[in-house]
Amino acid sequence: MPGISAEVMVHNLSLDPNRKPVRQKRRNHSVEKLIAIREEVKKLLDAGFIREVQYPDWLSNVVLVKKSNGKWQMCIDFTDVNKACPKDSFPLPRIDLLVDSTAVHELLSFMDAHSGYNQIRMSPEDEEHASFMTDQGTYCYKVMPFGLKNAGATYQRLVNKMFEKQIGRNMEVYVDDMLVKSRVTGDHIRDLEESFGVLRQHQMKLNPANCVFGVASGKFLGFIISQRGIEANPEKIKALADMAPLRNVKDVQRLTGRLAALSRFLAKSGDKYQPFFQALRGTKSNGFQWTADFQTTFDELKQYLANPPLLASPKDREELYLYLAVSEVSLSSVLVRQESDIQQPVYYVSKTLTSSETRYPRAEKMALALIFAARKLRPYFQVHRVVVLMDQPLKGILQKPDISRRLVKWAIELGEFDIEFRPRPAIKAQALADFIVETTTPIQEEQPLENEEQPDGVPEWTLHVDGSFTDSGSGAGVILTAPDGFEIKYSLKLDFAATNNVAEYKALLAGLRLAKECSAKKLAVHSDSELIVNQVNGGFEANNPSLARYLEKAREAIQGFDKLTLVHVPRAEN
Repeated sequence: MPGISAEVMVHNLSLDPNRKPVRQKRRNHSVEKLIAIREEVKKLLDAGFIREVQYPDWLSNVVLVKKSNGKWQMCIDFTDVNKACPKDSFPLPRIDLLVDSTAVHELLSFMDAHSGYNQIRMSPEDEEHASFMTDQGTYCYKVMPFGLKNAGATYQRLVNKMFEKQIGRNMEVYVDDMLVKSRVTGDHIRDLEESFGVLRQHQMKLNPANCVFGVASGKFLGFIISQRGIEANPEKIKALADMAPLRNVKDVQRLTGRLAALSRFLAKSGDKYQPFFQALRGTKSNGFQWTADFQTTFDELKQYLANPPLLASPKDREELYLYLAVSEVSLSSVLVRQESDIQQPVYYVSKTLTSSETRYPRAEKMALALIFAARKLRPYFQVHRVVVLMDQPLKGILQKPDISRRLVKWAIELGEFDIEFRPRPAIKAQALADFIVETTTPIQEEQPLENEEQPDGVPEWTLHVDGSFTDSGSGAGVILTAPDGFEIKYSLKLDFAATNNVAEYKALLAGLRLAKECSAKKLAVHSDSELIVNQVNGGFEANNPSLARYLEKAREAIQGFDKLTLVHVPRAEN
């Protein structure tokens, strides 16, 4: 029997010895299906893939699935056997990274192994555990069949071992999908020769009918890749475009599943396709209702997918850019690369907010958008410096030491990445301009986020501070308002016994630190503490030694602003 040598790789089930073996009850099949089963069993016997077996402890049924060409495909129901097998945690490659590393090559060759799984032998002690029954007898697999738990991990382990010297250089492999890539056309014959040498050495056979050699573009792992970049699979787009008006919950679920497969290409999908999720959520209380608004959104989706964006593949360790956008119901971001003043989208990310997340302050929503993008696009953040282009003072918020626990946790998580914050510049690509539309007001290019000199007449920030003392403890609240109306709100609880005046000073100092970290230069501060306002402005002296120290710190903090006014306001207005 040809195939991979047992010295190179075999498949082990590693059955849990505490599991009781299961012999499934025999299922009945129609005459048509019985004929198909007998034909397939004969082929497997002739190929040496199976053998007859007696008294197996584990016994599974045959299941027939109709293929697109109308013929029957025989599968085995290994459900019970799989339950007794531990999970093999061997990592599969990230599809996104494989696709990125394959784009922008001049020539590609796509290869498919002939009955790839069946070229790996079963471990001899596990052969009889992979047994199945037909109307003619009981058989067991001598080779690894489809349907076994961990079969994919075993195959990936094999190809990683086989093509160890080529993966990432001139070849990419995802389980049984093999691709040879060449950046220069003249190298492709040599790259193919190297790959064929490995295949011949390990006796892996190819299926010529499913192989394509020396092409400029092709389908790989559900994407169309070429020297131009990464494109959505036209078959997936056509499947969406051909969908009739949705009539029930299953239709909507089918639609959302197809959208998920194209999510990398969908800008602000959480906002655009919110009606579909509303249709699903409303079924429990009102039943399924497909309204005119839903149909309009569906039609807009089809129109958008008629011309999906072309995505770029980032170069090794180049600087990437991230745009963020938030709305009442979702978060969105787009990762971008730039070359010769041309901005090219790499990856769109979107998240629908949960009920509790919709109540976050806008500043926390922006931080959540960043942390979600960092988690979703972690491999990019680990390799590249990511410049966050935005019109809100997110850097100062994340660097604040006494902000909410949630923001502190996110700031620590983001600390492992090389992230830089810059003002959002002019948008240089239509796909990105569409993403930014209806988001926050863009900051002017001349308004810096970093500490630097600014001309007179710079817009004024507003700071409201308030401290309080109760029997249960002391605390402070701060509201910082940017010139464009963007508000940053947070509160802090003092972990020591403090008077009301000390709490007021704590609120003032915290607010001044936050304003500095947001690069505010002109600041109007409002406080309802007449004592604090007059002490800072020089009207009152601080006779209390404790308050005198806080007064000194407050006056030091004020020195960092070009202009600052501190005014007293009634409690009702603060």
